[in-house]
Amino acid sequence: MTYYLYHIPGKKVGVTTDLKRRVEDQQGYGPGEYEIIESSDDIDFISEGEIIMQKAFGYKVDQIPYNKLNCNKNKLNMKINVTEQTTTFPCPVNKLKGQLMDNLGMTWHTDHGTFTINEYSIKWIMSNVKTSMFNKQRSYVYNKAFARFYDNHQTHDYPSNGRDQYDGKTLAGGLAPTGMKERSYECCDEYNPCTCKPYYQFDLIREWADERGLYENGDTKTQALKLVEEVGETCRAILKEDFDEVIDGIGDCVVVLTNLAELQGVSIEACIDAAYQEIKNRKGKMVNGTYKKD
Repeated sequence: MTYYLYHIPGKKVGVTTDLKRRVEDQQGYGPGEYEIIESSDDIDFISEGEIIMQKAFGYKVDQIPYNKLNCNKNKLNMKINVTEQTTTFPCPVNKLKGQLMDNLGMTWHTDHGTFTINEYSIKWIMSNVKTSMFNKQRSYVYNKAFARFYDNHQTHDYPSNGRDQYDGKTLAGGLAPTGMKERSYECCDEYNPCTCKPYYQFDLIREWADERGLYENGDTKTQALKLVEEVGETCRAILKEDFDEVIDGIGDCVVVLTNLAELQGVSIEACIDAAYQEIKNRKGKMVNGTYKKD
């Protein structure tokens, strides 16, 4: 974990592990309104530096050093190892949840983004953690998959709507499908004007594909050809007026598109949103069964 000693000129000297969240989002200062004095993985070094710099600038000196705060003591208990591909935890899977709960608020940086331990990320970690093949007493998650979870779900700013499964009410966008498994939703309210929808289907597809090595060994070209094959089968089913096969074909196309997007380094949700943003204000008319844009 990297600790940043920052300075807001004329205001304060502080320490954080997440500059954007702490200084910009919470305190309201832009990138040009503060400076980084020092950064280090040594919390004791940074904590001592904070006291020294507070005295040097004449600011109020913290009575309790950063490394002695109760919220930071637990952070020293879990020494994670971060590589380009993975984050490894120093405990087996059956003890990981307790360790994570003891380290709520812990933040670390990877090539794919900054991660924080909270109630939302713990659920994802426990659903996707794997046992290390080199040491059964260690467990890990893939950073890219973790980053995708952050991209697709609200993990910080907005709480869930409190409904962990479909309750029979209509969501924006339509009724939830029959037999929906227990999952939370992306929620919308006056502060978050989005479209509420269950998101678990794409996650399940990606989990299925990842378990079978498709993302590790797959290729965009082969997936593109696979998509052509599935589209052809769907077209044949339509010509035969085979309703069940049409449904199966459309579903297969969605699965392939989900994996194709992932192999391309983007989520299917982002692709759908980009397409919608492109068409939402488009105007045109129907001509011989085809929509012609103006």
